[in-house]
Amino acid sequence: MNYSMIVYILGWVLNIEGLFLIPPCIVALIYGEKSGSAYLITMVVCLSLGLLVTRKKPHNTSFFSREGFTSVSLSWIVLSIFGAMPFVISGEIPHFSDALFETISGFTTTGASVLSDVEALSHCSLFWRSFTHWIGGMGVLVFILAVLPLRGGTRVYLMRAESPGPSVSKLVPKLKSTAMILYGIYVTITVLEVIFLLVGGMPLFDALTISFGTAGTGGFAIKNDSMAGYSTYLQGVVTVFMILCGINFNAYFFIISRRFKNAFRMEEVRAYLLIILASIAVIAFNIRDMFPSIFQTVHQAAFQVGSIITTTGYATTDFNIWPEMSKTILIALMFVGACAGSTGGGIKVSRLVILVKTIKKEILGIIHPRSIKKIKMDGHPIEHEVMRSTNVFFIAYMMIFAASVLLLCINEFDFTTNFTAVAATLNNIGPGMELVGPTHNFSIYRGLPKYVLMADMLIGRLEIFPVLVLLSYRTWKR
Repeated sequence: MNYSMIVYILGWVLNIEGLFLIPPCIVALIYGEKSGSAYLITMVVCLSLGLLVTRKKPHNTSFFSREGFTSVSLSWIVLSIFGAMPFVISGEIPHFSDALFETISGFTTTGASVLSDVEALSHCSLFWRSFTHWIGGMGVLVFILAVLPLRGGTRVYLMRAESPGPSVSKLVPKLKSTAMILYGIYVTITVLEVIFLLVGGMPLFDALTISFGTAGTGGFAIKNDSMAGYSTYLQGVVTVFMILCGINFNAYFFIISRRFKNAFRMEEVRAYLLIILASIAVIAFNIRDMFPSIFQTVHQAAFQVGSIITTTGYATTDFNIWPEMSKTILIALMFVGACAGSTGGGIKVSRLVILVKTIKKEILGIIHPRSIKKIKMDGHPIEHEVMRSTNVFFIAYMMIFAASVLLLCINEFDFTTNFTAVAATLNNIGPGMELVGPTHNFSIYRGLPKYVLMADMLIGRLEIFPVLVLLSYRTWKR
């Protein structure tokens, strides 16, 4: 284990976080808020520690998968601990466990909150709270890959550990260029949404914070009613951009490079859009008597479907009171999630497509024992390693999910509340059902269950294995 290289990367994470703390400081100056001093103090601490650690690059720069997975897991923990400091120092979220929950929820783009009155926060805290979504959406390690001159092996293992999906591919030969392209697409989508929201009359502060939550598929709102108080146009804009941010960013790269055929042949994207359209149609029919017009019915169904499947978590209505069929579909969409290579969470559409194709192959193998059939995705054979990792991921996912639900029973809440609380955190969604529904929050959980949910958010964002590698004692053997 190359400890010095891991510490070096953690130092750069602190440096980057220190720089990301500058915008909330500027917001505090604009609104004349004393809470800004908490962000200034945290920024100084992060940069001081980060510069101290990174002043000299380690002599041994060898870096492999063990170091990559460990570095990514520790980076997200360090990022969250220091990101929670401003809330505690300012006194706006005085208890560290609550501040840590809120910050982990922000960086992992979960959007689950322990706050009952978010409008009581200062503008700089509301900005930082939403900005953590944008930082975590693409990943701070991807940002580091884009700006730092790291060795090829280091880049590959960091990218593999942090990027969502069953496999990681480079858009261009150089991994650093791939990271820069991904961030370029990410920034462009964010800016476009801000412009469309401003056109609809949304204030600049609201437009920025809402766009951060949409692009990062996070869902922290700056209003207690989430998105319900905004106009139908503004809600429509957010709906469209939530769905766009749930699409594999490779598709956008193909479109930009005018390889339209490659973009439209992506089976995952087609399946993702088909699931969305089918879900909207069924839910709209199921709730047709709850809204005054067909347009409002479809609008509400589309917003909630887009919010849940992309794991954003914004809400325009209390879907907790919808008919059972609609709620069941939304719960199912929590597990489906967005596309691999997007900022969304969940199991990922690509994994479900692979699992369905694997089942189909097994059935055909029983019917025609001598037949040899390769499973393909987008016209290319799926490597055995990808299929194996998909199956193992699913098994590990179900075991962690079951264990988490069991541990949450300590607080004696009903099964639906506990089940959807785990689904909302492990899939990085935000709201669940019943006591953790869109009009409630996660402040009901105390003690061990709260830390279980924090762990679930990190496990879900890092897609299980980096955290399991970190916790394995064999990782730390020399």
